[in-house]
Amino acid sequence: MESLEAELERARDLDVAALADAVEAVGFECTRCGACCKGHTVDGEREDHTATVFPDEVRDLQAAATDLPEDVGEGAAGNVPDAPREWRDVARPMPFGLREGEAEAGPEGETFEWALATDGCGDCAFYAEDGDGTGACTVHGARPLICRTYPFSVALTGTSQPMGEVVDRVPLGASDAADPETGERLERALHAHECEGLGRDIDRADAEELAAALKERAVRELEEAIAVRDGYEPADPDPGEVVVHDSEGAKRPDGSPR
Repeated sequence: MESLEAELERARDLDVAALADAVEAVGFECTRCGACCKGHTVDGEREDHTATVFPDEVRDLQAAATDLPEDVGEGAAGNVPDAPREWRDVARPMPFGLREGEAEAGPEGETFEWALATDGCGDCAFYAEDGDGTGACTVHGARPLICRTYPFSVALTGTSQPMGEVVDRVPLGASDAADPETGERLERALHAHECEGLGRDIDRADAEELAAALKERAVRELEEAIAVRDGYEPADPDPGEVVVHDSEGAKRPDGSPR
């Protein structure tokens, strides 16, 4: 299996122009349908919107947010202009890996990422709709890389990030790296995930901007993973406690160091 460090070097070696070519080949224009910002129903069960956010992106969103909905999770400041935003207003522990605690204590355990905060309906806390149902991000300029790059992701080892079904794949060519087990040259690819905006014309400048963000995201995800791996120490959480491990260390759900 390829090491994270080797994969990181391949991410840093991604050609932005080739990525932009691939984005143009697929085509994309946001229709502002809001599907990527909302919770969804799977097998009759409602699932909250879940999008990964890096620690520095949380702080950027804290600075950018000035008008969060009243029903954002615990700690929300509500509709108070220029009110300070708490960490919990912006991010929540990634639910994957957590387990339900006893009675109504909520989840407990350890997890390794942050997800964007959600409102009472399970939609992104920063998503808003006009009267006609057209969606918009209320912190568009500070939105995280995962939002800036949706519905695309970069596959470096034949796998893709858990962003939903892959509906299109554009090879980016083989790198000089080889699989340590098989000796085969490792391929790169652009993955397109389910979205009604796919297949629409995109101009070159927008494709290049999206491609640059995709490369940045691929690099940042691997840097974060390496930092979490290298700094991880089992937390042995108390009953009812949640511990989040990110690149800055172990934290409580309010973002404070544990």
